[in-house]
Amino acid sequence: MKILIIEDEARAASQLQRMLTTCGFEYDLLDIIDTVEDSIQWFQGNAAPDLVFMDIQLADGLSFEIFQKIEIEAPIIFTTAFDQYAIQAFRVNSVDYLLKPIQDADLKRALDKFNRSNKPNTLDPSLLRQLLSSFQMTPKREGILVKDGSGFFQIKVSELLYCYSEESVTFGVTSGKRFIINETLDELFESLDPNRFFKINRSQIIAKNAIEKIDSYFNHRVKLTITNPREQEFIVSRPKTTDFKEWLNM
Repeated sequence: MKILIIEDEARAASQLQRMLTTCGFEYDLLDIIDTVEDSIQWFQGNAAPDLVFMDIQLADGLSFEIFQKIEIEAPIIFTTAFDQYAIQAFRVNSVDYLLKPIQDADLKRALDKFNRSNKPNTLDPSLLRQLLSSFQMTPKREGILVKDGSGFFQIKVSELLYCYSEESVTFGVTSGKRFIINETLDELFESLDPNRFFKINRSQIIAKNAIEKIDSYFNHRVKLTITNPREQEFIVSRPKTTDFKEWLNM
């Protein structure tokens, strides 16, 4: 089975390959591509793969833009961290869609569906125009509105050392102070640059430049020493440990 992965996050592409191997899916990886432009060039110069895994938000735009330039003669499984894209993408030449972080059961379900019917659908040009006009790339934010007494003010994302959730309240910490952020931890994380921030467990996000030391921890986890810890412990959850190590090398 010849597959193509279109994904702009190296750790996500690596994780997908591991999951495919774990679930027993035999494949030959043709390439990993991270931009719309390179994807178009690849399809123009190569025979269609048997299956494409395609992230919706790529480094230079939405993957839907690829369909404006070329016709893809291959089934597609879309991957996305954003629910708003999922239902729409499912209708565009796709076998299925997977919400990130991808779960083993969801991947197996999508592969089973592909095995039952692996013929691509016909692209609806009017739907494509609707997708491109409705969804725009959201730039990673540079500022965060935080609560200060009875008012609010903005801090720079570059000043954040880490964020955490405690009793349904999200806190952000800089070198000098802790702030309340009026967003859930997941909402905050989706707006941050994934090259600079990593969600190490359900309740903590850390900035790469805040890590001072990394130590092995029991049960194949790692423990971090972070600038200005404020009595917090920072332990990377076991399922995230491999991705975390790869993220550090990016």
